Amino acid sequence: MISLANIIMMFPSQGQGSESPGGITSFLPLILIVVVFYFFMIRPQVKRQKDLKNFRESLKKGDKVITTGGIYGKIASISDNVITVDVGNGVNIKVDKNAVLKDSSDLQSQQQK
Repeated sequence: MISLANIIMMFPSQGQGSESPGGITSFLPLILIVVVFYFFMIRPQVKRQKDLKNFRESLKKGDKVITTGGIYGKIASISDNVITVDVGNGVNIKVDKNAVLKDSSDLQSQQQK
């Protein structure tokens, strides 16, 4: 039969013969992971959101845009949060300002590269 004393003897404690590293060095890998996540994931995403917000605020009548649903059109009018987009043949649709992704001229410059 195995007793509690035998189990304790099988697993030596850290205090016997080995010293634990300092407090900050044990957190160093965690700090490094947080820094890497910030610079490679969080910071670029915040920059993209900021650029998209600035783009949406700078929209004006006559700009060519693409919506999140993939609809290409030209801005006919803009109110507070609603944009009327002319999609051709006199067809106008109303979309939320947050549904506009980018200018179609941005897409043309990406295709030329």
